[in-house]
Amino acid sequence: MRFLPHTQDDRKEMLGSIGASHIDDLYENVPAECFPKNPINLPTTKGEIEVERIISAYAAQNHAAHNGAFFLGAGSYYHHIPASVDHIIQRSEFLTSYTPYQPEISQGTLQVIFEFQSMIAALTGQEIANASMYDGSTAVAEAMLMAKRITKKDNVKIHGKLHPHYFDTLKTYLDRFDGKIISDELDENCACLIVQTPDFYGNIHELEDLRKACDEKGALLVVVINEIVSLGLLPPPTLADIVVGEAQSIGNAMMFGGPYLGFFACSSKHVRQMPGRLCGQTVDADGKRSFVLTLNTREQHIRREKATSNICTNQGLCATAFTIHLSLLGEEGFKNLARTNHNNACKLADRLAQIKGVKILNDNFFNEFLMEINGDAEQIINNLVEHKIIGGLAIENNKILVAATEMTSAEDIEKYAENLARELGALGSK
Repeated sequence: MRFLPHTQDDRKEMLGSIGASHIDDLYENVPAECFPKNPINLPTTKGEIEVERIISAYAAQNHAAHNGAFFLGAGSYYHHIPASVDHIIQRSEFLTSYTPYQPEISQGTLQVIFEFQSMIAALTGQEIANASMYDGSTAVAEAMLMAKRITKKDNVKIHGKLHPHYFDTLKTYLDRFDGKIISDELDENCACLIVQTPDFYGNIHELEDLRKACDEKGALLVVVINEIVSLGLLPPPTLADIVVGEAQSIGNAMMFGGPYLGFFACSSKHVRQMPGRLCGQTVDADGKRSFVLTLNTREQHIRREKATSNICTNQGLCATAFTIHLSLLGEEGFKNLARTNHNNACKLADRLAQIKGVKILNDNFFNEFLMEINGDAEQIINNLVEHKIIGGLAIENNKILVAATEMTSAEDIEKYAENLARELGALGSK
């Protein structure tokens, strides 16, 4: 995409066309605390060579997951991606495909979407899955809006610890509609009960009692899955009405925060209220297998007031990477990947529990758990970075959220344990 610099006269003309006197008028709805208090420290008017050097120096300050022992999860997980995934998605028919506005000439794109939908439906135990969403957070928010449309109710109940980014996105959506997130028991005006499992702290939730509560109050049960690899070991959430979450773990690197891959699945009776697009399989005039856009409820394709979502694309390339990777794994490979994740997390928890001043807080978990330490969590994590260890996410003052995947080696675990013990011992001696 070309960079087109604008002159001051260009900017003035554009602002005048939309009735704005200053560029700051465009951001009047953004809270003041979100703006930087000081100018961003970036140089002005540099040549291309100088810009490349400056940006490369900034990038060199990053400490990537592969640069040392890595135990950070919290919604973005360090998994191995086979080289074949990147090789295949770099093919021109995948890399340049955007969105099938003319589906009859986009058979390859439509087939990938259809296969992705089929895989998500199988993993989640649901009847229908869409062509993907922006990410897990927007998928949760769209599930809430879908539940409100179906039930004609306003409020939302959250069970357990929902990812805080998902919570913020949910609240942002809900602020524009009637209703609120309630802290009391599920009531008659609740559109849905939302539960993440494993939740943000790694705890696994049973769904039977939640299903009963939803049936009694006429609410939908929305299950959120932030780590899709867990579905290789845990049973699919068939009791849910809607299953949403994040699929970054398969085929997609962490990429310092995105783009990611939201998924959305539900029972077939609710399909016309599902956001996004749905690809289907049929036969053409010659009787050959072919693919079509079966359902488009996006505001680009129908009257805006009839649209179920204003999300105007699916994460096509990310969904393609997911589909390729999962195809390579197969059912048994996916299950083995999940077992490896869980086993490594158990080994990590057992080893850390041996350290004086460490307490594991989870009774059950998949590949992520919360530990309590006798020390300042943020300080400990910062100190560990000096030893090329990313020790997890600080929670409150003295808790750390820790994750392990197939990328976690026995040497990584021992290095973490030894350095954590040393840090806690040093604090205890003061």
